[in-house]
Amino acid sequence: MTTVQLIDNSNGIADCPGYKIAGVGCDIRETGDPRLDLALLASESPCSAAGVFTLNDVCAAPVHICKAILSESGNQVAGCVINSGNANACTGAQGMVDAQEMDAATQRATGINTPYLVCSTGRIGRQLPMSNIKAGIAAAALKLDTETQSSFDAADAILTSDTRRKVATARFDYEGATITVSGMAKGAGMIEPNMATMLAFVTTDLEADSDLLKSVVKQASDLTFNRISIDGDMSTNDTVLLFANGACGIKASTSLELIEAFQQAVFLVCDDLAEKIVGDGEKVTKLVELVVEGCKTTADAEKIARAIGNSLLVKTSWYGSDPNWGRLADAAGYARVGLKEECFDIYYDTVAALISGRPQDSNLSKWQEIVSKKRFRITLNLNQGAGRYRLLTSDLSEAYVDFNKSE
Repeated sequence: MTTVQLIDNSNGIADCPGYKIAGVGCDIRETGDPRLDLALLASESPCSAAGVFTLNDVCAAPVHICKAILSESGNQVAGCVINSGNANACTGAQGMVDAQEMDAATQRATGINTPYLVCSTGRIGRQLPMSNIKAGIAAAALKLDTETQSSFDAADAILTSDTRRKVATARFDYEGATITVSGMAKGAGMIEPNMATMLAFVTTDLEADSDLLKSVVKQASDLTFNRISIDGDMSTNDTVLLFANGACGIKASTSLELIEAFQQAVFLVCDDLAEKIVGDGEKVTKLVELVVEGCKTTADAEKIARAIGNSLLVKTSWYGSDPNWGRLADAAGYARVGLKEECFDIYYDTVAALISGRPQDSNLSKWQEIVSKKRFRITLNLNQGAGRYRLLTSDLSEAYVDFNKSE
């Protein structure tokens, strides 16, 4: 069986052969801030691509443009252009024109007559400053490179309220070749199911058609980005894109071993990026891995996980390092899946808080120690079946309220 490894100290997209990348500042926020705010990702040859997108009824112009390009171009694209600081959402017909112009301007700047996917993130309801964006695209095209700093600049340019860049890389060997999957992401607030106010860009040097990429990116997203929650809000711009350019010389054909290794590599990259998103949530101090198991169905397990993960009472108790398992039990109960109290178990890491509905109060000091950590796991077992769901979530602090009361 092929071994897939997540690489320590990822350099992001620069780790993946066959791609060039750049990040520049062009004052998209129109504040005079010199921060990086536009990224350009370009494959050295046309590549296949696939994506998954927000399910919000209010859907940003770049999401519509991405879907159109992927359906009309035969899934052959040159790369992607991304801006932060402005979501280009709720911007009407002009927003669509501007998103299309971002693609056209990138084709002109790079001299490549192949579509570029377009992504935006930031404030909703403002028209894009297109003169600034066009200048940024021109500057980014000149700076395209394979070097680590270019990769880091791009990863920084897509950030909004994030406090740090998010990159990840996985590799595996197959038939004498090394296959790489690398990615970058942004996201720190409005994080909820069907992704979040997040963008993720994953590249591979494997040759793969769009049908395989669609399956792989959907599966990986369902298991990672769709299983994180910070504040219960879904965004207008959520996008995960997967690119494959074949630079390694290996084609994903009918080899089950190769396809499974590729799926695992994409999963590991997305899972690492998802955890970094939750860990960098707006004013978050705790990252909580919530596991609900022993349910009649997976859907039941998800209902409980999301009831707990989005409970303000639960999240504020975590912020206060208070192992208040009663709030967990309450939230699990109002998920209304037929929980039987006499069968119900709760654990903080591996320390029991509740067994068959009976409190394990002698472990109180251990619970408190666990919940005081920056990262911990809570497991709830209903002992009613095989349904299981894992959710990455966080605490909620007064600093979150202060941060989000205005922009």
